Amino acid sequence: MTEIFKKDTSQGRMNFSLEIGPHTDLGTLPDVKDVYVTLLPGGDYKETAKKSGDLVKKGFNPVPHVPARSINNDEELKDYMNMCKDLGVKQALVIGGSREPIGKFDSSFQILETGYLEGIKIGIAGHPEGSPDISDKDLEKAMIDKKPYADYIVTQWLLESQPIIDFISKQSVPVHVGITGPMKISSLIKFANIVGAKNSINFLKSNFSKALDLLKPKDPNDLIGKVKSHTDNFHIYTFGGLKETNKWLKENKYV
Repeated sequence: MTEIFKKDTSQGRMNFSLEIGPHTDLGTLPDVKDVYVTLLPGGDYKETAKKSGDLVKKGFNPVPHVPARSINNDEELKDYMNMCKDLGVKQALVIGGSREPIGKFDSSFQILETGYLEGIKIGIAGHPEGSPDISDKDLEKAMIDKKPYADYIVTQWLLESQPIIDFISKQSVPVHVGITGPMKISSLIKFANIVGAKNSINFLKSNFSKALDLLKPKDPNDLIGKVKSHTDNFHIYTFGGLKETNKWLKENKYV
């Protein structure tokens, strides 16, 4: 029987990571260790690899995205991974990515099977509230298939704590909980619809006044307080609000 992961509480400090794009000004980054670099649909993997190399030079630990459906073939994947390794990358996040595959890969499991990420610490995506791109049954099977390759899981961002706690309790590897940086309620609803965070959308709409209180001053501290006894790791989706996120991290003495 798989041993359920137990949080190591010896460090006593929460760890925050965040996401940037290939063209983000690195001078605006807060003092965090792990910085994820996106590869969005239509993007160039070479730009993501180069930005990751720039982060290495500045002392960060870059975590480039490896989105299956945005990669054409084995040759492109191999080139991408070799570039990253040559630039000093030690970690990557393997995800499904955009909804329509541009080449041979249509799932993150196919990427993991190639072996091109050997020697790299691997994160995979977790969806405590499901995904708009895949049925719950297929999502569960995909998680079972990917788990042997995974060193940890990064969840989609959520606003309600119980689905996160329930999800963590079932995992055998560490879970990095996805949160948003400081955002307006209207923006939260917009991005919740995009990622398919169904329960979080309902939470916002049915508890609008509570959500306003929860996020004053538009931050996720209430959620962090409810789940920090289950994980030390939080991954921030900034959605372009890097300046506000940086300020929030400093004000709360998280960095």
